[in-house]
Amino acid sequence: MTTDAARGTGTETGTGYGAGYGTGADTTPDAPEPSVHEAPRAQLTPLSRLSRLLRLLGHRWPTWLALAVVAATFLDGTPPVARLAALLALMPLFYLAFGALRGHLRGPRVLALQIGGLLVFAALALVALTADRTTAHYLLAAGWFAHAVWDFAHHRADRVAPRAWSEWCCVVDLFGAAAILLAA
Repeated sequence: MTTDAARGTGTETGTGYGAGYGTGADTTPDAPEPSVHEAPRAQLTPLSRLSRLLRLLGHRWPTWLALAVVAATFLDGTPPVARLAALLALMPLFYLAFGALRGHLRGPRVLALQIGGLLVFAALALVALTADRTTAHYLLAAGWFAHAVWDFAHHRADRVAPRAWSEWCCVVDLFGAAAILLAA
């Protein structure tokens, strides 16, 4: 049996790695101990790594679904201006519906803010319908981008609409705005 003194670990008292602490003795273990928050490397099999990756990807399912919707909507060309304007005007209605169903519209400020958003987005959609094609695309891209900011604010506040909806809608609006801008 080899003692600590025979191994030359600097812990000649025989009490382990911490014995020489503060005395200038070498107290560094051969391998660092794993953190409490990380699994030992020997337990990370390819299957557990895949499972971990799928959990991370699954947590963002609204984003993946939104990207699929954007691809299906815009990859074969930009929809007509009237359809894009109608979507911009209708988007805030979902927030009003979610807010009513979840009981989040009870405060007068919350309801006023949601109705104000509806009016601003609907007005922008109406202006876009009266503009020429290029200007309409710029107005709609700005409106969709503004609605992405609206979605992000709702997601961060975790109020009115479910977070999954806000995340999904934010991604659709953001990538939709970019697609509309590219088509201008």
